Amino acid sequence: MADQVNRVVQKDNTTVDGEGAVVREKTRATSTQVDSKVTVANIIWYIYGLMAILLALRFVLRLFGANSANGFVSFIYAVSGVLSAPFDSIFGVTKAASGNVSSVFEPSILVAIAVYGLIAWGLAKLLTLNEPRPTV
Repeated sequence: MADQVNRVVQKDNTTVDGEGAVVREKTRATSTQVDSKVTVANIIWYIYGLMAILLALRFVLRLFGANSANGFVSFIYAVSGVLSAPFDSIFGVTKAASGNVSSVFEPSILVAIAVYGLIAWGLAKLLTLNEPRPTV
């Protein structure tokens, strides 16, 4: 997948100045153009990265029994709760059963990270499906 297209133009000029001396001049111009499909694919991967980080933080905080009354922990639980909600009942770990428990292993969060990763990969691949492959 080509992230950018580089174009290099080099120009050699040889002239004679007023005193009869030969003057050689080299100029080089480079222009770079970024493919918009690749940019959108990178944005998709960035968004997935943020989601995965939030879910991983939730997983670790739940695993170590973080205090949900803490502001940071509460914020992570609130934001990542939206992302983990579709997967919460996969393995039978419910929010009511894990409310004040000191430590909870939630494999559904790992499933959520994997599913969101597959979705991000599929979307990014769909955008760059017809990209020319670089020749060696």
